[in-house]
Amino acid sequence: MSLIKATHYVSAVEYISIEDLVQQGIKLVLLDRDNTCVPRDTKMVPPEVSAWFEKAHAAGLTLCLISNNIHLNEVQRSAHELGIEGEGFACKPLPRALTAAMKRFSATKEQTVMVGDQIFTDVIAGNLAGVSTILVKPQSNEDLWYTNIIRHVERRILKNVTFTS
Repeated sequence: MSLIKATHYVSAVEYISIEDLVQQGIKLVLLDRDNTCVPRDTKMVPPEVSAWFEKAHAAGLTLCLISNNIHLNEVQRSAHELGIEGEGFACKPLPRALTAAMKRFSATKEQTVMVGDQIFTDVIAGNLAGVSTILVKPQSNEDLWYTNIIRHVERRILKNVTFTS
């Protein structure tokens, strides 16, 4: 498998089928924070993402934020708002934070999925950890300057990819 290829491509977190995750035996959902669960141009979790988290909890899924954000207070605030745990400064694409979360929540690779909006951090980290990956579109056009550069490369890679909704 290519390190830059996601298992699934979905338009946004709220369109990820919780039923499909449960049927696939997924127990642990690791999610990126910035532009995956929280738009970069705001600090608040959108209502549709919060609703998805509530449904996922009700279905018995364990959820955890895995973010490269170095502002740990922002990561923890979002995690608290969503009623889950969160880890900042994850250093993705290194898989360390993902494997630590799997150990903490007693989940196997087969029971875990990584959800994020970036190929070169989230997807590669998930693939290196040996878990399924879901790439979503960024929630906002606002990004850090270096992420904007990487987005140009990602657009070329994704030009023939269809995202489901």
